[in-house]
Amino acid sequence: MIQGIVFDCDGTLADTMPLHWIAWNRIATRHGLHFPEDRFYALGGVPSRDILKLLSREQNIALDPIAVSAEKEDEYLPMLAQVQPIEAVVSVARAYHGKIPMAVASGGQKPIIEQVLVHLGIRHLFDAIVTSEDVTQQKPAPDIFLEAARRIGIAPQLCRGYEDTDLGMQAIIAAGMEAIDVRLLLKQPTRWK
Repeated sequence: MIQGIVFDCDGTLADTMPLHWIAWNRIATRHGLHFPEDRFYALGGVPSRDILKLLSREQNIALDPIAVSAEKEDEYLPMLAQVQPIEAVVSVARAYHGKIPMAVASGGQKPIIEQVLVHLGIRHLFDAIVTSEDVTQQKPAPDIFLEAARRIGIAPQLCRGYEDTDLGMQAIIAAGMEAIDVRLLLKQPTRWK
């Protein structure tokens, strides 16, 4: 029986991915990086700084991943007011609020994730927020989901995780949690097997 729930944020609770893509496209153009949209979505859940390290190394372009990550967030933040909830998933969080502990586990940065949840009026639903700054190994490693389970005081095997990316699904499964692919809830195409 499920005793705790852990949700990803971007693309799972909040429809932020198209806005993040706009910000990424601007940054990639500004810094001469090749970063096609399909690759952006394939790297969903990976912190911006890690994506920038990867692109910099692959394309032999010198840049400061921390500074450029901050630039990317500066491009994204003005669009925050446009973020809408993904109701099919938010309704699950509302239904379980006060019944079992819940957490958010996001590859994003804590201040941004907090702002998104407050903007959507759902921050109060969650007992813990775990972000990329809280763990060393990022998705597809299970660390972020394991830390979320620890913070809500529920064994991982008694938790259900909600995700919208292949890397996130791998992380949930590696954590030993029941995995829900929200792309299937939303009837979006998925390559997850």
